[in-house]
Amino acid sequence: MTDEPTEMLTQESLPEELVDRPQWVCWRRAERDGKATKIPVEPGVGSFASSTDPETWADFETAVAYLERGRADGIGFVFTEEDPIVGVDLDDCRDPETGDVGDDAQDIITRLNSYTEISPSGTGYHVLIQGSLPEGRNRRGKIECYDTARFFTVTGDRVTGTPTEVSQRQGALEAIHREYIADEKTQATDSPTGVTERGETTSSTSLDDNTLLEKAKSASNGAKFDGLWNGSTSGYDSNSEADMALCCMLAFWSGGDKTQMDQLFRQSGLIREKWDEVHYADGSTYGEKTIERAIERTSEFYEPRSRVEAETDASTSDGDDADETRSRAYLAEKNRLLRERVNTLEATLDKRDERIEELEAEVARLTGSETAQTGISDAVDDDDDRRTDATDDEGESETSSLWGRTKRLFKVDSE
Repeated sequence: MTDEPTEMLTQESLPEELVDRPQWVCWRRAERDGKATKIPVEPGVGSFASSTDPETWADFETAVAYLERGRADGIGFVFTEEDPIVGVDLDDCRDPETGDVGDDAQDIITRLNSYTEISPSGTGYHVLIQGSLPEGRNRRGKIECYDTARFFTVTGDRVTGTPTEVSQRQGALEAIHREYIADEKTQATDSPTGVTERGETTSSTSLDDNTLLEKAKSASNGAKFDGLWNGSTSGYDSNSEADMALCCMLAFWSGGDKTQMDQLFRQSGLIREKWDEVHYADGSTYGEKTIERAIERTSEFYEPRSRVEAETDASTSDGDDADETRSRAYLAEKNRLLRERVNTLEATLDKRDERIEELEAEVARLTGSETAQTGISDAVDDDDDRRTDATDDEGESETSSLWGRTKRLFKVDSE
């Protein structure tokens, strides 16, 4: 069945931190919902394996032998809570033809500096380190981290220049998790803003398990959630209906994060062996299909307020304060200029008032002088009139005298 090279899958070529642990499965290619997937199978048996059932695992030699017999397409290592191994999965970051690596993937590989191999598709990388996965979400975009209840395909195709051992890299893992997966600038906080309609988001809510459970139990339907969480099927016709009801609630609160839904359901009182049993022709387990259908039935997802929005609100508030400060400064300056203008105008008015008073005094003075002049003129005119009258009187007197003399002359002649 396999066309994968097996010469690289030896105890000498792989880290002893992996080959010494009996946590191996084989896998086969399959198509599920039109997408290629890898179905885990039990080495030497061929039945479906589970990443949570150690009875379906085997040691390294058994897994490789089953692969070499052509009964599987590859082998994989299962992460458990008992081992310190963490897997970092980098998808769609490598050109299989040229070997070119994406910048983010190269940065992560360099900083983790631990055993790294090329994925079966040739388009990604698997980095294995020793450490403890930080709390919170475990994936964002094409970057995923796992440390329990999952299996990693192993090819043995180590990237040249990377260590041959699984190194302790807790500090680097925390930094990369913070920057690429749970970056404070993009990760949501616990302050809710409402819900997001289906199709608007494909990422999880970024709530850790404990916070998610607290919010679910304190919601309006918290009593129903709490009952299902504790294993009660009261009010449901079957266990399957109760499973679906709890998964729908988990889908809402987790934002449709299948991994988180699976991890939480396994902690609930409803978990049964049936959860990991294969019930469908495409190889899906009962649990996988229940989660898938629950997400399809959920039309809205809870979305907490992101720190970006909080920072934006704070920035907007700061901007409003700055605008108000600038407005107050502008008004203060404007008032100062107005006061100066008023003072200038008042001073100008005072000068005008003084000038008016001076002009009025001058007018009064000039008016008084003209009156006096008029009086003098009148007096002169009166004197002239008197002189004229006197002259006239004298003329009349003289005329009368001459007329009298003439009359007397004529009188003498007539006698």
